[in-house]
Amino acid sequence: MDLTCVADVQALLGEGPQWDPADAALTFVDIKGRRVFRWREGQRLEEYPTPYRLGSLIPRASGGHIAGTDHGIAAVDLARERFELLFDPEEDRETNRFNDAKVDRAGRLFAGTMDDEEEQASGAFYRIDRNLICTRVDDGFRVTNGPAFSPDGRIMYANDSALQVTWRYDLMPDGTPIHRRELARFGEGEGYPDGMTVDSEGCLWIAFWDGWCLRRLSPDGERLAELRLPVQRPTSCTFGGPALDRLFITSARIGLEEKDLAAQPTAGGLFMCSPGVTGIADLPFAG
Repeated sequence: MDLTCVADVQALLGEGPQWDPADAALTFVDIKGRRVFRWREGQRLEEYPTPYRLGSLIPRASGGHIAGTDHGIAAVDLARERFELLFDPEEDRETNRFNDAKVDRAGRLFAGTMDDEEEQASGAFYRIDRNLICTRVDDGFRVTNGPAFSPDGRIMYANDSALQVTWRYDLMPDGTPIHRRELARFGEGEGYPDGMTVDSEGCLWIAFWDGWCLRRLSPDGERLAELRLPVQRPTSCTFGGPALDRLFITSARIGLEEKDLAAQPTAGGLFMCSPGVTGIADLPFAG
């Protein structure tokens, strides 16, 4: 399996890769570096500064993007470099910020928050409907990551990275996740489950912070494959390309010592490979 660093951006905390088929582009963020990148094959990488720390950037059906930030949910127009804060459901949780986010198979946005100091279990998951009504659907997380959704939209997966646990929920037709149960738990030396995606066979691909790898899990939590990476801190992944047959992987270099960076010079880069399975086209946020 060929693995290539296609954008050596040296992100402090690369995250949120998102393939936009309408634009034939891959966008991702550098949360701590306050940057957004847009990658197109064979073209110059685009870079945009951000006034807030963006944990995610998701295309909207109505145009532009919606983002989770350290000050709440924002509407984003990259072309005009406009960032408009819409609302903050966590004004009472001063150390929290939004982290990862994904759209489910019905076009609803699910976004997680976390304590920026990673000390308190103050993180939560929110569902944002097309009318921008925001509902807290689960609470008590140390570090939220994901979520991801089964091909039929009936299962939602979520990570608490700090606890090294991947959870599985039943997702009701109205977007309410119920019956949370443990899908997989990881131990010392295996890394921390971070961002993830689902392939067309219904299997999970999870990036492991400090694990040097992605792991592919079955819907029942069985470990099916491991993709080794040349960087210690992969952060998230998504499928993209015209045939959705390429896997894009973000990474981070924050917290690594000089000797570590010398051994992994592409840390913080965007990687691409062809894993032999295709992904599922992500919907834009319906709002």
